[in-house]
Amino acid sequence: MSEKFTVIAGPCVIEDKDTVYSVAQTLKELQQSYSDVRFVFKASFDKANRSSVESFRGPGLEEGLKVLAQIKKEFGLPILTDIHESWQAEPTAEVVDILQIPAFLCRQTDLLLSAAKTGKEVNVKKGQFLAPWDTKNIVEKLKFGGASKFYLTERGVSFGYNNLVVDFRSLPIMRQYAPVIYDATHSVQLPGGLGKASGGQREFVYPLAKAAVSVGVDGLFFETHPDPSRALSDAANQIPLKEFPNIIKNLLELRHFILEKGI
Repeated sequence: MSEKFTVIAGPCVIEDKDTVYSVAQTLKELQQSYSDVRFVFKASFDKANRSSVESFRGPGLEEGLKVLAQIKKEFGLPILTDIHESWQAEPTAEVVDILQIPAFLCRQTDLLLSAAKTGKEVNVKKGQFLAPWDTKNIVEKLKFGGASKFYLTERGVSFGYNNLVVDFRSLPIMRQYAPVIYDATHSVQLPGGLGKASGGQREFVYPLAKAAVSVGVDGLFFETHPDPSRALSDAANQIPLKEFPNIIKNLLELRHFILEKGI
């Protein structure tokens, strides 16, 4: 497990070379500026849980892994991507550094065990339906499968229809079991809120991220895109790439202040 504070960021899905490369370049520049932070590039080769069958899912496993391998080679960044089926764990682990389990699949035992078996780090998104103390069972499954490096990620809880809220009590509760990442962009998603797509409230990403840093987390997760209005997935809650460096600067300064003052 990385002892550095972790920032995971990237577009929701692999769209085209220019998009993923521009995000990777920004992350590389941030990595050079903050040696005490670990920056991880993320993007999905397949979004298997889109609202509509008509929605863009990505290039698929084979082509997607080629893109991620090239980013890793050219920019020297750790890579995270999500898997949806057990058989995807092994080939994906040959390319990426962190395997991610999507929130809807966080209780799928065989998927967790297959990810753990690879020996790679595993990041599990806490399901929108799950209590924070129930994530202890996820950790036990990962340990049973042989995993030694893993995270739990908070991304909000279902609050009525088409809405999520974050119970910040979940962060210290889950940190009893594993390092915790706060997913700032999915936490403001409005699932299915646009009918055939999810909506979002981008304006709340930064204030909620500040709250998470204040409560205490081991890392932050963001989806960011050069032009969110044109993003093929999660357009409503992704952060404009040009704003991302300043957001990170402010959040890291806040974290440093809290650690320095011991508050």
